[in-house]
Amino acid sequence: MSSLKIAPSILAADYACFAAELARIEKTDAEYVHIDIMDGQFVPNISFGADVVASMRKHSKLVFDCHLMVVNPERYVEAFAQAGADIMTIHVESTLHSHGALQKIRAAGMKAGVVINPGTPVSAVEPLLSLVDQVLIMTVNPGFGGQAFIPDCLEKVAAIAKMRDERGLSFDIEVDGGVDDKTIRACYQAGANVFVAGSYLFKAADLAAQVQTLRTALNG
Repeated sequence: MSSLKIAPSILAADYACFAAELARIEKTDAEYVHIDIMDGQFVPNISFGADVVASMRKHSKLVFDCHLMVVNPERYVEAFAQAGADIMTIHVESTLHSHGALQKIRAAGMKAGVVINPGTPVSAVEPLLSLVDQVLIMTVNPGFGGQAFIPDCLEKVAAIAKMRDERGLSFDIEVDGGVDDKTIRACYQAGANVFVAGSYLFKAADLAAQVQTLRTALNG
């Protein structure tokens, strides 16, 4: 399995203090910053655009893991590449041109990912697995932070891990939603190696110590 990575979700941070919040993340041993991009159409909520990502990039050298919950994400590939995104992950339901979108993301110099929602069958992304660097399995319904973990989604993590191994592929498997010290090990045991955590991390006064509680929980 690929190395284990923690990805604090900036959606749970203080929006008025992004520079300070990124500085807090930089002081942890987290590898990624997870950035949720929402357009108010694919999901009800609205969050950030490429300009905000470009501003964040000035304050962090960590991997920017951008999760696009937007209609027709292929329209924004160049903008996010120029803004400094390292990974761009899209929903298979958000475009009729998933293959082309993933190829476009890679051509722009970013890693490409695809998302499986709680209601999305694994079969929907199976034809795309050779084109991705990451599969993100949502363990809550997308669009809002602070939701409860959906245990049934672990079956999808295990199914994707099995497909990856059987095909000799090497993409990361990321989980997002309700990840905390009580759920992270089950995600790991199912096959995940990248763990997005938002509310659990940012509610803590000491973010670095809270990240370590996830590392400890991973080790059982």
